[in-house]
Amino acid sequence: MATDIKSAAHAAHADAVMRLLPARPRLLALGEPTHGEDTLLDVRNELFRQLVEQEGYRSIAIESDCVMGLVVDDYVTSGTGTLDEVMERGFSHGWGASAANRELVRWMRAYNDGRPTAEQLHFAGFDGPLEITGAASPRQVLTALHDYLSAHVNPDLLPCTAETLDRLLGADGQWTDPAAMTDPTRSVGRSAEAGELRLLADDLAALLTEQTPHLLAATSRDDLDRARLYGRTARGLLRYHFWMADTSPGRLTRLVGVRDQMMADNLLAVAERRPALVHAHNAHLQRNKSTMRMGGQQLEWWSAGAIVNAHLGEDYAVLFTAVGTIRHQGVGTPPPDTVEGLLYALPEDHHVIDAHRLAGALGGIRPVPRVSPWFGYAPLDPAHLSATDGLVFVKDLSQG
Repeated sequence: MATDIKSAAHAAHADAVMRLLPARPRLLALGEPTHGEDTLLDVRNELFRQLVEQEGYRSIAIESDCVMGLVVDDYVTSGTGTLDEVMERGFSHGWGASAANRELVRWMRAYNDGRPTAEQLHFAGFDGPLEITGAASPRQVLTALHDYLSAHVNPDLLPCTAETLDRLLGADGQWTDPAAMTDPTRSVGRSAEAGELRLLADDLAALLTEQTPHLLAATSRDDLDRARLYGRTARGLLRYHFWMADTSPGRLTRLVGVRDQMMADNLLAVAERRPALVHAHNAHLQRNKSTMRMGGQQLEWWSAGAIVNAHLGEDYAVLFTAVGTIRHQGVGTPPPDTVEGLLYALPEDHHVIDAHRLAGALGGIRPVPRVSPWFGYAPLDPAHLSATDGLVFVKDLSQG
């Protein structure tokens, strides 16, 4: 069996990935089983470079705030700001402190320098403006959408004035109160003002769609796409705040579901423009339902990957990353009867694994799920092998 497993493994290069797929997908997703490990991001960066140079990919989308990501895209396409400023203001979840993310942004800016606009690389965050402790105020995106429409559309068509938005939004602190994550009574998401804002956000987004022919002529596709992002995000944030205020048993399931729906909508928008590498946690990119234990409940919801796959079919492909050890987090050598343990016996540090050939090599053997001693690492679920297009295996993660 060891020989059969070795035949399913290939060097971790873009051409090996493409041989696993029937055609080049619009979105090629690369999942990771844990966050904050630059070794995994280095693998991602190298794969992205190869996809750009060999396969014509022109965009990367990562699990970071979609609005903050506009700062990064401005920098890599036009040099707006400095690298230090971009790393501080262009990433959520603390990802800006990563040396590998910094190298990605530096390389993209260097690649774009002097190239025609049509050949330039683009960066996107595809997460909502959300953190574990809560969600952003919808002020920034609602105001930006209103400003764009006000500048280019007959003001008589707008459903409200900027002053009305400001009055309904109130103080931003009431939206961002971290206590609302655990106490729904602290959320303003079901106030009368929030309800009116949801209707206005929907009307503004609808007006944007109605005026698309005019706006494309009056501005640009990039400006229109940015306004569409503001509209998607405003509606998603208001929906998220609505469920923050819910007191039913379904509250947490709806919150994680809304987040992944926002992710999916952003990824579908990325796919409209250009082929992209997508990078996020395996759980957000898988075709299966996601599960998680949170707040004493077992949650189950459709992942962003499952939603995108339902829309794109073969234009969506997903690779899971599996790892052997994360010794600085207490994750030692994997047991030999797990998928990670079987792959750990391979001689090289990094591999691309043909998941279908691996399943064939296993025959009737069913690997057992690996159990992690560290909450921050989610081992590969062997039951999900059939729903992936391949694996990237990284033998050992070193600290730093």
